Amino acid sequence: MDALARLLALSAAEKEMRGLVHTPREILQQSATWRRTYQKFLQLAPSIKEFLIQAGLNGSAQTSPQLTVLLVGAGTSDYIGKSLCALLQKQWRCEVQAVPSTDLLTNIEEHVLPERSYLWISFSRSGDSAEGVAVLKAALERYPEVRHLIVTCNDHGKMACSFNDRRNVFSIVLDDEVNDRGLAMTSSFSNMVIVGQALAHLRDLETYGTLLDDLASTASQVLLAAADVCERLVHEGFSKVCFLGTGPLKGAATESALKVLELTDGRVMSFSESFLGLRHGPLSAIDRDTLVVSFLSGDERRRAYELDLVKEIFDKRLTAKRVAVLPTRMRDSAVFGLEGDTIVLGFQHPIADLYRPPVDVLVGQLLGLFASLREGLKPDAPSPQGVINRVVSHVTIH
Repeated sequence: MDALARLLALSAAEKEMRGLVHTPREILQQSATWRRTYQKFLQLAPSIKEFLIQAGLNGSAQTSPQLTVLLVGAGTSDYIGKSLCALLQKQWRCEVQAVPSTDLLTNIEEHVLPERSYLWISFSRSGDSAEGVAVLKAALERYPEVRHLIVTCNDHGKMACSFNDRRNVFSIVLDDEVNDRGLAMTSSFSNMVIVGQALAHLRDLETYGTLLDDLASTASQVLLAAADVCERLVHEGFSKVCFLGTGPLKGAATESALKVLELTDGRVMSFSESFLGLRHGPLSAIDRDTLVVSFLSGDERRRAYELDLVKEIFDKRLTAKRVAVLPTRMRDSAVFGLEGDTIVLGFQHPIADLYRPPVDVLVGQLLGLFASLREGLKPDAPSPQGVINRVVSHVTIH
């Protein structure tokens, strides 16, 4: 029995006692829920397309030069935007930026320029985050011409319920099963990323549906093997984790780092960086007790840069604790020479890095889960002093 299955097989009473009622199940369910989220999106697609055309998105494959898209969220919801930014910009052929709602709350006027059309896509699990709701209210009052697409997992949240009467607001509310009850967002994150990827392919959803099947199949197959590797790495021990990724995989790395930090109540320090960015200072934080997790690109040229950095860490003997996540079994001689563990995702067809964040992030979620247990914490509620909470709702709005 694999490491994740052992947790799921515990009795209801033991799950309750150890804080394992929600988080393991929410990690496991992801591949199945992606397909249901996609079917829900297909049902809404005609209305979404009409709304986006009104917002300024060209209905054909032509560019939309006057449209600027802001991907808005805080924490994990911000990292959804960072994981989607490049894909949406490529497919929609307009400017797309990921801007934290926490930045917009204090500096909204710096992000809205006159004589430009804006579409804001706001991501929120609960739809009740104080900053997220306040930013939406402020934008609607100060910039009524901006259109807003809300993606949330809670049909009772303020974002889903408070703005339905606005002509410039459209809400996509996902099924309650992906409204994660655990403190750390897992299936909420990946399912909202799936919605963003579907949005990018709104003009060609059939193509994306085929790609999604490969993502879901790969995730379900690799999850159990990855769980065993992650449990063993946690058992072997580390005090810090560094997640590395390039482009959209940096978004997955950033979210992975947050998962470890949240689920261990900050007892395991974690950080993320791009491979090339690591040399510009953060490399100094890597020591013998640091686990380095490399989300390696499927693009040969990008991967060459990444493997140079991995080799440098090895040559400098900074740490022997390393795991590389590969899209498929590679033929690069440099890959064959990798020291440390490897997790091969094993996509059936070539999958661009643009689509990989929902799958790669599973490694960060699993490391966070098992590290939480190692620290004697309850993964469903890993902050015993209440330093962080499932919903950030106590912010004073000025």
